[in-house]
Amino acid sequence: MSALRTWLLVAALLLPLGVARADGAIVHIVRPGETLASIAELYYGDPRRESVIVAENGLGSEGGSSIVVGLKLVIPTVSYHHVVGGETWAELAEHYYGDVRRAFVLSEANNQNAGKPPDVGAELLVPYPLRQVVTQHDALRQIMKDYFDGAKDSQIVRRFNAMKTSRTDRGQILLLPLSNLVLSESGKKLAAKQHKDIEAQAETRDKQLRINDELPALHEHVRHGRYVEAVAMANRLIGMGDLTGNQIVSIQRELGTALIALDREDLGLEAFKQMLEKQPDVELGIGATSPKVLRVLEAARKAIAEAKSALAAPPAGAPAPAAAAANHGGSASSPKASPPPAAKLAAAKPAAAASKH
Repeated sequence: MSALRTWLLVAALLLPLGVARADGAIVHIVRPGETLASIAELYYGDPRRESVIVAENGLGSEGGSSIVVGLKLVIPTVSYHHVVGGETWAELAEHYYGDVRRAFVLSEANNQNAGKPPDVGAELLVPYPLRQVVTQHDALRQIMKDYFDGAKDSQIVRRFNAMKTSRTDRGQILLLPLSNLVLSESGKKLAAKQHKDIEAQAETRDKQLRINDELPALHEHVRHGRYVEAVAMANRLIGMGDLTGNQIVSIQRELGTALIALDREDLGLEAFKQMLEKQPDVELGIGATSPKVLRVLEAARKAIAEAKSALAAPPAGAPAPAAAAANHGGSASSPKASPPPAAKLAAAKPAAAASKH
């Protein structure tokens, strides 16, 4: 198949379903001596992933999957999304997949609760929606084996494509949400020449996953009274940077509790203030938490409220709203200007303070 016909086929497949792809696809130009397997090895570290390249570029639509030097191949890969406040799973699914009902794929791929908003600050992995043209009837089992390593249940594909049964028909187009299309180290380096942020986004996600893996150990340090170890570990995790909102809350909670147990209520107060900035309604549980820790938590809550109140109050000596209106020819019932938004509290980092002791 010529390069032109390949691109026409890909374009034809892209148009009907309206799925938003990542901006600026990774493109590989075939060089002498390369095969689909060697290209798959180069980008994914697995030659068996050649089936993904074949499907993405429509190379198997007429029974052949040969390539020629100079042919441009689209290399499908997962993308990443940095969560900001206010985003929902439904909005993200609409953006990346064109359908809010596909939100479950995003929450499951990132081990987050679909009933809660995405974790602010998280670097979400966005599974790639690979288009697969069914070449034989009832091919779903083979598709699962080829693209999901046999580890995924076919229910995810059926739900993603709104299929009522597992039956497929020849010529049917399925979207396969693949979360395993992660680039190898060599693939990241090649992609970096076209997309400089791909490797950085992948590194941020990997770092956040490593932090998640360490949080249970941090909790166990505190639970078993290993407070010095807990403080050291919490400070190390904070120093890694790129934490999500939930990770900040979890680490500062354990750090504050450990510092208070070490008779550093001042530092524990600062840790709890940073925790409350991310999640103001945090509750530690009266029955399972010492009165000393609960007292510091309430002090932190009160300190934040007082600081916000002070920032929202008019400067000393400023005229009252009614007087100000009268001075400008208005009345006391005139609309009042909204007070300036509360500035972000500048709390000293417990990690820096703890290093002095």
